[in-house]
Amino acid sequence: MKHIIGGKPGEPRSPEAPPVAVRLVEVHPDDAGQRLDNFLMRHLKGVPKTHIYRIIRNGEVRINKGRTAADARVQGGDVVRIPPVRVSAKPEEAERAIPGREFPLLLDDDAVLAINKPAGVAVHGGSGVSFGVIEQLRRARPDARFLELVHRLDRETSGILLVAKKRSALTHLQDQFRERETGKTYLALVIGEWPANKKVIDTPLRKYLLPDGERRVRATTADDAEGMRSVSLVKVQKALPARHGLGLPAMTLLEVTIKTGRTHQIRVHLASSGHPIVGDEKYGDFDLNKRLVKHGLKRMFLHAWRLQFTHPQSGERVQLGAELPEELADFVGAAEQADENHSN
Repeated sequence: MKHIIGGKPGEPRSPEAPPVAVRLVEVHPDDAGQRLDNFLMRHLKGVPKTHIYRIIRNGEVRINKGRTAADARVQGGDVVRIPPVRVSAKPEEAERAIPGREFPLLLDDDAVLAINKPAGVAVHGGSGVSFGVIEQLRRARPDARFLELVHRLDRETSGILLVAKKRSALTHLQDQFRERETGKTYLALVIGEWPANKKVIDTPLRKYLLPDGERRVRATTADDAEGMRSVSLVKVQKALPARHGLGLPAMTLLEVTIKTGRTHQIRVHLASSGHPIVGDEKYGDFDLNKRLVKHGLKRMFLHAWRLQFTHPQSGERVQLGAELPEELADFVGAAEQADENHSN
Protein backbone atom coordinates (compact mmCIF):
# COMPACT_ATOMS: atom_id res chain seq x y z
CA MET A 1 0.00 0.00 0.00
CA LYS A 2 1.43 3.35 -0.99
CA HIS A 3 1.37 6.27 1.41
CA ILE A 4 1.92 9.80 0.17
CA ILE A 5 2.23 11.82 3.35
CA GLY A 6 2.81 15.56 3.64
CA GLY A 7 5.16 17.17 6.13
CA LYS A 8 8.86 17.72 6.42
CA PRO A 9 11.01 14.65 7.12
CA GLY A 10 12.27 14.56 10.66
CA GLU A 11 9.99 17.34 11.86
CA PRO A 12 9.23 16.72 15.55
CA ARG A 13 5.58 16.25 16.37
CA SER A 14 3.65 15.76 19.57
CA PRO A 15 1.91 12.36 19.89
CA GLU A 16 -1.36 14.24 20.29
CA ALA A 17 -0.84 16.56 17.32
CA PRO A 18 -2.80 16.04 14.11
CA PRO A 19 -1.01 15.08 10.88
CA VAL A 20 0.32 18.21 9.14
CA ALA A 21 -1.24 17.43 5.76
CA VAL A 22 -3.76 15.35 3.89
CA ARG A 23 -2.85 11.73 3.23
CA LEU A 24 -3.53 10.06 -0.10
CA VAL A 25 -3.68 6.30 0.36
CA GLU A 26 -3.77 3.93 -2.58
CA VAL A 27 -5.99 0.90 -1.98
CA HIS A 28 -4.20 -2.42 -2.21
CA PRO A 29 -5.93 -5.06 -4.40
CA ASP A 30 -6.39 -7.28 -1.32
CA ASP A 31 -8.60 -4.57 0.23
CA ALA A 32 -10.93 -4.37 -2.77
CA GLY A 33 -14.57 -4.58 -1.77
CA GLN A 34 -14.11 -3.23 1.75
CA ARG A 35 -16.52 -0.57 3.01
CA LEU A 36 -15.01 2.89 3.20
CA ASP A 37 -15.84 3.32 6.90
CA ASN A 38 -14.08 0.08 7.79
CA PHE A 39 -11.13 1.01 5.59
CA LEU A 40 -10.78 4.33 7.43
CA MET A 41 -11.02 2.72 10.86
CA ARG A 42 -7.94 0.67 10.02
CA HIS A 43 -6.03 3.80 8.99
CA LEU A 44 -7.30 6.10 11.72
CA LYS A 45 -6.81 4.05 14.87
CA GLY A 46 -7.80 6.04 17.92
CA VAL A 47 -10.24 8.27 16.03
CA PRO A 48 -13.85 7.87 17.28
CA LYS A 49 -16.26 6.33 14.79
CA THR A 50 -18.52 9.36 15.07
CA HIS A 51 -15.68 11.58 13.84
CA ILE A 52 -14.93 9.23 10.95
CA TYR A 53 -18.56 9.39 9.81
CA ARG A 54 -18.54 13.16 10.20
CA ILE A 55 -15.52 13.72 7.94
CA ILE A 56 -17.10 11.45 5.33
CA ARG A 57 -20.40 13.37 5.46
CA ASN A 58 -18.56 16.69 5.24
CA GLY A 59 -16.82 15.60 2.06
CA GLU A 60 -13.35 15.64 3.63
CA VAL A 61 -12.83 12.01 2.65
CA ARG A 62 -12.79 11.40 -1.09
CA ILE A 63 -12.26 8.46 -3.41
CA ASN A 64 -10.47 9.38 -6.64
CA LYS A 65 -11.21 13.07 -5.88
CA GLY A 66 -14.98 12.48 -5.65
CA ARG A 67 -17.27 12.80 -2.64
CA THR A 68 -18.49 9.49 -1.35
CA ALA A 69 -20.52 7.69 1.33
CA ALA A 70 -19.58 5.55 4.32
CA ASP A 71 -20.94 2.38 2.70
CA ALA A 72 -19.06 2.89 -0.59
CA ARG A 73 -16.79 -0.02 -1.53
CA VAL A 74 -13.15 0.76 -2.25
CA GLN A 75 -11.43 -0.96 -5.15
CA GLY A 76 -7.81 -1.84 -5.82
CA GLY A 77 -5.96 1.20 -7.18
CA ASP A 78 -8.45 3.73 -5.75
CA VAL A 79 -6.84 6.73 -4.09
CA VAL A 80 -8.52 7.66 -0.82
CA ARG A 81 -8.08 11.19 0.50
CA ILE A 82 -7.78 11.13 4.32
CA PRO A 83 -7.86 14.58 5.96
CA PRO A 84 -5.64 15.54 8.90
CA VAL A 85 -7.25 14.38 12.14
CA ARG A 86 -6.13 14.30 15.74
CA VAL A 87 -5.00 10.79 16.64
CA SER A 88 -4.12 9.81 20.18
CA ALA A 89 -0.92 7.89 20.80
CA LYS A 90 -2.76 5.60 23.19
CA PRO A 91 -3.97 3.08 20.56
CA GLU A 92 -0.37 2.46 19.48
CA GLU A 93 0.67 1.96 23.10
CA ALA A 94 -2.22 -0.44 23.62
CA GLU A 95 -1.28 -2.31 20.46
CA ARG A 96 2.28 -2.75 21.67
CA ALA A 97 0.91 -4.18 24.91
CA ILE A 98 -0.98 -6.97 23.11
CA PRO A 99 0.88 -10.26 23.59
CA GLY A 100 1.45 -12.06 20.30
CA ARG A 101 0.08 -15.57 20.37
CA GLU A 102 -0.24 -18.48 18.00
CA PHE A 103 -3.04 -21.00 18.42
CA PRO A 104 -3.24 -24.72 17.53
CA LEU A 105 -3.42 -24.89 13.74
CA LEU A 106 -5.92 -26.95 11.77
CA LEU A 107 -5.21 -25.34 8.39
CA ASP A 108 -2.73 -22.70 7.23
CA ASP A 109 -2.34 -21.81 3.54
CA ASP A 110 -2.19 -18.71 1.36
CA ALA A 111 -5.88 -17.89 1.79
CA VAL A 112 -7.18 -19.37 5.04
CA LEU A 113 -6.06 -19.92 8.60
CA ALA A 114 -8.07 -22.29 10.79
CA ILE A 115 -7.29 -22.56 14.49
CA ASN A 116 -8.59 -24.54 17.44
CA LYS A 117 -9.63 -21.71 19.77
CA PRO A 118 -9.41 -22.41 23.50
CA ALA A 119 -12.27 -21.48 25.80
CA GLY A 120 -11.99 -18.24 27.72
CA VAL A 121 -10.44 -16.28 24.84
CA ALA A 122 -12.54 -13.69 23.01
CA VAL A 123 -12.28 -13.71 19.22
CA HIS A 124 -11.74 -9.92 19.16
CA GLY A 125 -11.41 -6.98 21.51
CA GLY A 126 -14.40 -4.99 22.71
CA SER A 127 -17.09 -5.08 25.42
CA GLY A 128 -14.57 -4.84 28.22
CA VAL A 129 -11.98 -7.08 26.51
CA SER A 130 -8.91 -5.19 25.31
CA PHE A 131 -7.85 -7.82 22.78
CA GLY A 132 -8.79 -11.23 21.43
CA VAL A 133 -7.66 -13.94 19.04
CA ILE A 134 -7.44 -11.73 15.97
CA GLU A 135 -5.38 -9.01 17.66
CA GLN A 136 -3.00 -11.60 19.12
CA LEU A 137 -2.58 -13.30 15.74
CA ARG A 138 -1.81 -9.98 14.05
CA ARG A 139 0.77 -9.24 16.73
CA ALA A 140 2.33 -12.70 16.35
CA ARG A 141 2.42 -12.36 12.54
CA PRO A 142 3.60 -8.80 11.87
CA ASP A 143 4.37 -9.58 8.22
CA ALA A 144 0.81 -10.70 7.47
CA ARG A 145 -0.86 -8.02 5.31
CA PHE A 146 -4.38 -9.19 6.00
CA LEU A 147 -5.93 -11.20 8.83
CA GLU A 148 -9.69 -10.97 9.41
CA LEU A 149 -12.22 -13.12 11.24
CA VAL A 150 -14.56 -15.02 8.93
CA HIS A 151 -17.08 -15.77 11.69
CA ARG A 152 -17.39 -15.62 15.49
CA LEU A 153 -17.39 -17.95 18.47
CA ASP A 154 -18.55 -17.01 21.95
CA ARG A 155 -15.71 -16.39 24.38
CA GLU A 156 -16.46 -19.54 26.39
CA THR A 157 -16.90 -21.74 23.29
CA SER A 158 -13.84 -23.65 22.11
CA GLY A 159 -13.12 -25.13 18.69
CA ILE A 160 -12.74 -24.31 15.02
CA LEU A 161 -12.36 -20.66 14.05
CA LEU A 162 -11.62 -19.44 10.51
CA VAL A 163 -9.45 -16.43 9.68
CA ALA A 164 -9.07 -15.11 6.13
CA LYS A 165 -5.66 -14.05 4.82
CA LYS A 166 -7.04 -12.21 1.79
CA ARG A 167 -9.99 -9.90 1.21
CA SER A 168 -11.21 -12.15 -1.62
CA ALA A 169 -11.10 -15.20 0.68
CA LEU A 170 -13.00 -13.30 3.38
CA THR A 171 -15.87 -12.31 1.11
CA HIS A 172 -16.01 -15.79 -0.49
CA LEU A 173 -16.19 -17.54 2.88
CA GLN A 174 -18.64 -15.08 4.40
CA ASP A 175 -20.91 -15.57 1.40
CA GLN A 176 -20.86 -19.31 2.10
CA PHE A 177 -21.83 -18.75 5.74
CA ARG A 178 -24.59 -16.35 4.70
CA GLU A 179 -25.98 -18.74 2.08
CA ARG A 180 -25.79 -21.69 4.51
CA GLU A 181 -23.31 -23.53 2.30
CA THR A 182 -21.09 -24.46 5.23
CA GLY A 183 -21.59 -27.34 7.62
CA LYS A 184 -21.09 -26.39 11.30
CA THR A 185 -21.48 -29.03 13.99
CA TYR A 186 -20.89 -28.48 17.70
CA LEU A 187 -20.66 -30.84 20.67
CA ALA A 188 -22.79 -29.76 23.62
CA LEU A 189 -23.36 -31.50 26.94
CA VAL A 190 -26.84 -30.77 28.28
CA ILE A 191 -28.69 -31.44 31.49
CA GLY A 192 -31.11 -34.36 31.46
CA GLU A 193 -32.00 -37.13 29.03
CA TRP A 194 -32.51 -35.67 25.58
CA PRO A 195 -35.45 -37.30 23.76
CA ALA A 196 -33.98 -39.21 20.81
CA ASN A 197 -36.94 -38.29 18.60
CA LYS A 198 -36.36 -34.55 19.01
CA LYS A 199 -34.06 -33.97 16.05
CA VAL A 200 -35.01 -30.52 14.76
CA ILE A 201 -35.40 -27.25 16.66
CA ASP A 202 -37.05 -24.62 14.46
CA THR A 203 -37.72 -21.84 16.94
CA PRO A 204 -37.30 -18.13 16.16
CA LEU A 205 -34.91 -16.16 18.35
CA ARG A 206 -35.09 -12.54 19.43
CA LYS A 207 -32.35 -10.31 20.87
CA TYR A 208 -32.98 -8.05 23.84
CA LEU A 209 -31.00 -6.08 26.40
CA LEU A 210 -30.85 -6.42 30.16
CA PRO A 211 -31.25 -3.23 32.25
CA ASP A 212 -27.44 -2.95 32.44
CA GLY A 213 -27.19 -3.09 28.64
CA GLU A 214 -25.90 -6.65 28.38
CA ARG A 215 -27.11 -8.55 25.31
CA ARG A 216 -29.36 -11.59 25.68
CA VAL A 217 -31.41 -13.79 23.35
CA ARG A 218 -34.69 -15.58 23.96
CA ALA A 219 -36.89 -18.01 22.08
CA THR A 220 -40.00 -16.43 20.60
CA THR A 221 -42.87 -17.26 18.27
CA ALA A 222 -43.25 -17.26 14.49
CA ASP A 223 -45.57 -14.22 14.63
CA ASP A 224 -42.98 -12.08 16.44
CA ALA A 225 -41.94 -9.40 13.94
CA GLU A 226 -38.52 -9.10 15.61
CA GLY A 227 -37.94 -12.85 15.76
CA MET A 228 -35.35 -14.39 13.44
CA ARG A 229 -35.92 -17.88 12.10
CA SER A 230 -33.35 -20.24 13.63
CA VAL A 231 -32.86 -23.92 12.86
CA SER A 232 -30.71 -26.45 14.74
CA LEU A 233 -30.41 -30.18 14.02
CA VAL A 234 -29.75 -32.36 17.05
CA LYS A 235 -28.33 -35.87 17.30
CA VAL A 236 -27.62 -37.80 20.50
CA GLN A 237 -24.02 -38.95 20.65
CA LYS A 238 -23.86 -40.28 24.19
CA ALA A 239 -26.08 -40.55 27.29
CA LEU A 240 -24.45 -40.10 30.68
CA PRO A 241 -26.37 -41.45 33.68
CA ALA A 242 -26.95 -39.50 36.87
CA ARG A 243 -24.31 -39.68 39.58
CA HIS A 244 -26.54 -39.32 42.60
CA GLY A 245 -23.72 -39.73 45.08
CA LEU A 246 -22.11 -36.61 43.66
CA GLY A 247 -25.36 -34.73 43.28
CA LEU A 248 -25.11 -34.71 39.48
CA PRO A 249 -28.10 -35.33 37.20
CA ALA A 250 -28.21 -37.37 34.00
CA MET A 251 -26.65 -35.60 31.03
CA THR A 252 -26.58 -36.04 27.26
CA LEU A 253 -23.76 -35.32 24.83
CA LEU A 254 -25.28 -33.88 21.65
CA GLU A 255 -24.09 -33.18 18.14
CA VAL A 256 -25.76 -29.93 17.09
CA THR A 257 -25.59 -28.77 13.47
CA ILE A 258 -26.74 -25.20 12.95
CA LYS A 259 -28.46 -24.28 9.71
CA THR A 260 -28.62 -20.60 10.72
CA GLY A 261 -26.01 -18.61 12.62
CA ARG A 262 -27.91 -16.54 15.17
CA THR A 263 -26.33 -15.09 18.31
CA HIS A 264 -26.32 -17.70 21.12
CA GLN A 265 -28.44 -19.96 18.91
CA ILE A 266 -27.41 -23.34 20.31
CA ARG A 267 -27.41 -22.14 23.90
CA VAL A 268 -30.92 -20.69 23.72
CA HIS A 269 -32.39 -23.48 21.57
CA LEU A 270 -31.22 -26.15 24.00
CA ALA A 271 -32.18 -24.18 27.12
CA SER A 272 -35.63 -23.35 25.75
CA SER A 273 -36.12 -27.08 25.10
CA GLY A 274 -35.62 -27.73 28.81
CA HIS A 275 -32.05 -29.00 28.50
CA PRO A 276 -29.57 -26.15 29.06
CA ILE A 277 -25.87 -26.63 28.38
CA VAL A 278 -23.90 -27.51 31.50
CA GLY A 279 -21.66 -24.68 32.62
CA ASP A 280 -23.61 -22.02 30.70
CA GLU A 281 -23.48 -18.89 32.85
CA LYS A 282 -26.14 -17.00 30.85
CA TYR A 283 -28.86 -19.56 30.13
CA GLY A 284 -27.93 -22.53 32.31
CA ASP A 285 -28.60 -23.97 35.78
CA PHE A 286 -26.54 -21.69 37.99
CA ASP A 287 -26.65 -23.88 41.11
CA LEU A 288 -25.53 -26.93 39.13
CA ASN A 289 -22.76 -24.91 37.49
CA LYS A 290 -21.30 -24.16 40.93
CA ARG A 291 -21.31 -27.85 41.85
CA LEU A 292 -19.73 -28.81 38.53
CA VAL A 293 -16.68 -26.67 39.30
CA LYS A 294 -15.89 -29.02 42.20
CA HIS A 295 -15.96 -31.93 39.74
CA GLY A 296 -13.54 -30.43 37.28
CA LEU A 297 -15.86 -28.62 34.85
CA LYS A 298 -15.05 -24.92 35.08
CA ARG A 299 -16.42 -23.78 31.71
CA MET A 300 -19.39 -24.11 29.40
CA PHE A 301 -19.51 -27.45 27.60
CA LEU A 302 -19.86 -26.20 24.02
CA HIS A 303 -17.25 -26.98 21.37
CA ALA A 304 -17.10 -26.20 17.62
CA TRP A 305 -16.30 -29.75 16.52
CA ARG A 306 -16.68 -30.05 12.75
CA LEU A 307 -16.67 -27.52 9.91
CA GLN A 308 -17.11 -27.98 6.17
CA PHE A 309 -16.65 -25.28 3.53
CA THR A 310 -15.53 -24.79 -0.05
CA HIS A 311 -11.97 -23.52 -0.27
CA PRO A 312 -12.02 -19.97 -1.70
CA GLN A 313 -9.06 -20.62 -4.02
CA SER A 314 -9.05 -24.31 -4.98
CA GLY A 315 -12.82 -24.82 -4.96
CA GLU A 316 -12.31 -28.11 -3.11
CA ARG A 317 -14.56 -29.09 -0.25
CA VAL A 318 -12.67 -28.89 3.04
CA GLN A 319 -13.65 -30.73 6.21
CA LEU A 320 -11.98 -29.77 9.48
CA GLY A 321 -12.27 -31.41 12.87
CA ALA A 322 -11.22 -30.42 16.39
CA GLU A 323 -11.60 -33.07 19.05
CA LEU A 324 -12.86 -32.21 22.53
CA PRO A 325 -10.29 -30.35 24.62
CA GLU A 326 -8.84 -32.24 27.54
CA GLU A 327 -10.99 -30.66 30.25
CA LEU A 328 -14.23 -31.63 28.46
CA ALA A 329 -13.06 -35.08 27.41
CA ASP A 330 -11.94 -35.80 30.98
CA PHE A 331 -15.34 -34.81 32.37
CA VAL A 332 -17.15 -37.15 29.97
CA GLY A 333 -14.61 -39.88 30.66
CA ALA A 334 -15.13 -39.61 34.41
CA ALA A 335 -18.90 -39.94 33.96
CA GLU A 336 -18.46 -43.02 31.76
CA GLN A 337 -16.04 -44.56 34.23
CA ALA A 338 -18.44 -43.99 37.11
CA ASP A 339 -21.22 -45.68 35.08
CA GLU A 340 -18.96 -48.63 34.30
CA ASN A 341 -17.97 -49.05 37.95
CA HIS A 342 -21.62 -48.89 38.98
CA SER A 343 -22.53 -51.57 36.40
CA ASN A 344 -19.81 -53.87 37.68
